[in-house]
Amino acid sequence: QVQLVESGGGLVEAGGSLRLSCVASGSVRSIGAMGWYRQVAGNQRELVALISSDSQTKYGDNVKGRFTISRDNAKNTVTLQMNSLKPEDTAVYYCNALGRYEFWGQGTQVTVSS
Repeated sequence: QVQLVESGGGLVEAGGSLRLSCVASGSVRSIGAMGWYRQVAGNQRELVALISSDSQTKYGDNVKGRFTISRDNAKNTVTLQMNSLKPEDTAVYYCNALGRYEFWGQGTQVTVSS
């Protein structure tokens, strides 16, 4: 089993920045790719960013050029730096890890005011 704990969400004005962090614990050796997804109530969960074990990245079209994902394998941490935030970025952000199974964090709320 892998446990994921997110931190760093909150309220920010449009144009501002936030940094989300996710720390993995448990069977961390089994983890390959990690990433962030987000979900607005009533909508499907959507990809924000993914990073492979060798740090190759993939971003959702809505965040390209504004968000940056990184990971520190020694600390079992994945970070999402979010810049130039827009009201439409408001959502619950979930950390995700892929190993033999798929694991999710509990989510952290990000609210961007206009």
